[in-house]
Amino acid sequence: MPEPREGVRSGHIPGTKCVPFPEMSDGAQTLLPADELSKKFEQAGISLDGPIVLTCASGVTACILALGLYRIGKHDVPVYDGSWTEWEALPDNDYPIVTSTGS
Repeated sequence: MPEPREGVRSGHIPGTKCVPFPEMSDGAQTLLPADELSKKFEQAGISLDGPIVLTCASGVTACILALGLYRIGKHDVPVYDGSWTEWEALPDNDYPIVTSTGS
C-alpha cells in the first residue's frame, strides 16, 4: 500500500513479513485464542522457533502483535520502536529498503 504520511517513503524492511494487527482480535476487540493466533503467524510464514523482532509504522501497533505472541508462549520478542518511520529516513546503503514485491 502507498505510504499515507507525507514525506515518508513507501516500502518495507528487507526480510519482513506482514501480519496486520487487526488480525490479532475478533470483531469485539478481544485477543484471539492461542490456537487461532498461532495459525495467523504460521500462515504468514513466521517460525516461532527463531528470533522475531516486531515493527510497524511507528512501533505502536507492533505491540499488539507482541501481545499475541506472548499469549502463544513467545515471550522474548522485542519491538523496534523506531520502526518504519526511523528506518526509511536512514541512508539506503546502510539500511536497505524493499519498495515492491520481489525487489
